[in-house]
Amino acid sequence: MLFIDIVGYSKLLINAQQRLLDMLNQIVRGTEQFCSAEAAGRLIKIPTGDGMALVFYKSPEEPIECALEISRALKEHPEFKLRMGVHSGAVSGVVDVNERANVAGAGINIAQRVMDCGDAGHILLSKHVAEDLEQFEHWQPHLHDLGECEVKHGVRVSVVNLYTEELGNPEVPEKFRQAKETQAAPSAIPEKSIAVLPFENLSSDKENAYFADGIQDEILTRLAKIADLKVISRTSTQHYKSASENLPEIARQLGVAHILEGRVQKSGDAVRVNVQLIKAATDAHLWADTFDRKLTDIFSVESEVAKAIADQLRAKLSGQEEQVIASKPTENVEAYDAYLRGLAYSLKLLFTPAHHLAAQKYLKEAVRLDPKFALAWALLSYVDSAGYLNKITQSTFAFREEARQAAETALTLQPNLGEAVWAKGFYHYACLKDYDTAVRYYQQARQLLPNSSQIPELLAYVARRQGQWDRSESYFNEAERLDPRNVNILSQQSASYICLRRFPEALRKANQVLNLMPDDVNVVAGKAAVAQAEGDLPRASALLAPLRLGPDLGWAVETQVYQAILERCPAPIIPRLKEILAKPDSALGYINGELRFWLGWAEEVAADHAAAQESWRQARSELEPFLKDQPGNYVLLGDLALTNMGLGEKAAALTLAERAMAANPVEKDAMSGSRPIEILARVAANVGEPDRAIAALQKLLSIPGQGALCAAMPLTPALLRLDPMFDPLRNDPRFQKLAASEAPK
Repeated sequence: MLFIDIVGYSKLLINAQQRLLDMLNQIVRGTEQFCSAEAAGRLIKIPTGDGMALVFYKSPEEPIECALEISRALKEHPEFKLRMGVHSGAVSGVVDVNERANVAGAGINIAQRVMDCGDAGHILLSKHVAEDLEQFEHWQPHLHDLGECEVKHGVRVSVVNLYTEELGNPEVPEKFRQAKETQAAPSAIPEKSIAVLPFENLSSDKENAYFADGIQDEILTRLAKIADLKVISRTSTQHYKSASENLPEIARQLGVAHILEGRVQKSGDAVRVNVQLIKAATDAHLWADTFDRKLTDIFSVESEVAKAIADQLRAKLSGQEEQVIASKPTENVEAYDAYLRGLAYSLKLLFTPAHHLAAQKYLKEAVRLDPKFALAWALLSYVDSAGYLNKITQSTFAFREEARQAAETALTLQPNLGEAVWAKGFYHYACLKDYDTAVRYYQQARQLLPNSSQIPELLAYVARRQGQWDRSESYFNEAERLDPRNVNILSQQSASYICLRRFPEALRKANQVLNLMPDDVNVVAGKAAVAQAEGDLPRASALLAPLRLGPDLGWAVETQVYQAILERCPAPIIPRLKEILAKPDSALGYINGELRFWLGWAEEVAADHAAAQESWRQARSELEPFLKDQPGNYVLLGDLALTNMGLGEKAAALTLAERAMAANPVEKDAMSGSRPIEILARVAANVGEPDRAIAALQKLLSIPGQGALCAAMPLTPALLRLDPMFDPLRNDPRFQKLAASEAPK
């Protein structure tokens, strides 16, 4: 969509207005893009009173080229002031009161909002359009990111300024200048707010880095339990270093008034901790101290630092908060050391199977050394519950039982320990899918952990499983305020928007993650999966082309394979898949069998039927052993259903698909319950059950939720048009209607 507006139109006399509109119509109609699109019957023209909107259908470059042609023609009419906005998105055809073709929908509204952010001469693009263009080398030098602009009803749009040496307006629009001045106002940041940056490890043994991290985390944890303070979570602060030269900017990014820096030096059983509290706006040192202690007295340091900071920030402490700050989680130094090592692994940005198992090992050692160490029991429960949820090993039931015992032990030892309460809630969420009970524990933990971003994050997870998508979004926003640079929160927000098929918002969150972790292959692959869902295979291909993927990035590999399948040119990807599967990683569990299924599908699309059958037979033999320990794993059941479908085992495939739906019904899990329905649709389509397939597809396109294949992308009409697995339905009028429909919201 190209939205065009005559600046200052309402202030002109009527005859001047008419003259300018006539001139605008003449200029627009004379552009090459307008003429070619109109001749092809692929253009809708909408008058808007003080301008017009043009809807093109071929590519995002059409409205851009048209805007540049218009801008070039206006160089001969300097008195003619135009501003233009471009967006690419969903619109629907309507007939207006004059029985003329018109369009409606979010796409056209956003195009107008983008234009509204500009001044005379500006050609502004939505971020979505700019991301399409930046894949092409000739556009990149002309794209200049402006950030977000607030438009009507508090809506925010991400905007990019397009200009060349001759065309467009290089000046920052007035709305953005005003917004920047408003953001600079110091009143937006609460005075009683602090971020604790990662402590620097000064020990000669660099392996002691975990110890410095642990001291920082314990001080931060104590501060976070003071309700009168705003304390940024560790996952956001760990992106920075102490002794940074740009503390005011760090404080602005984190939304705090104060920064705590620290250094830790450990030698044998002696520890030196140096800390300093800084007021970010003035870079003034409010307080500093150095503590030389034995390991056995390290908890007093953490307590003294937290109490001193609370005093400096004039935070009001309740009696219970004073007790929490002064508490010692254990008297056993060796147990505490093991706990800190386990904590370090549990805090890794990529909580991989190896991190799970290492964290579990050290935490088990901590509670063995001190069976009354409630904090270690709580963290062990969380790690085990996460391991069960993510199905990281074959023995997942062992994780579930250990998670239950660890949570109950922690609560028995310390009933008012916030970490123990939320660990019990997480057990009910992750292991039992008992969401109502989980919420009760989370709400109780919220009173004990007032600055924990994990509580609203966990509440967001529960709400979306229960189909309360708006409430989930509100919880995610709350978590982000406490943890603004937490890539997991941002990634999960993106996942929610994908479930809702709100792809522009999903991409915006994905880009926030990439700003923090530019090399995150999974996020880039996720953006490519969005392009696939929108039917834009060239954009997906451009995103995937630079990626060299390994077996540990399962669904990112699947996104590349799916791209080749959607393009119906899988031959080049088959050798890469075989290379990965030649040395399977046992830590990946049934993912190896899942990749083997994808190999078979690629071979089938490449018309190598015999090779596909052999790959699927091998995939089935690799997947089935996991079903013994994971009989309710709906993802594994779905993989086996598709594999049996490929082998022509109709009864087995349908039975497995039905078992997957029973194991995770959409009525009980609005987020992932849609995945087994998609498996049924795919199986039914390929085993001669078109009525069941169509019914399942109609259901899927009417609800939000995850998809069954790469990046858990929900089905869209574009994917129905492209995916070879739905070829058996191509001639069914009901399927044709679904595939031709607009992307559901």
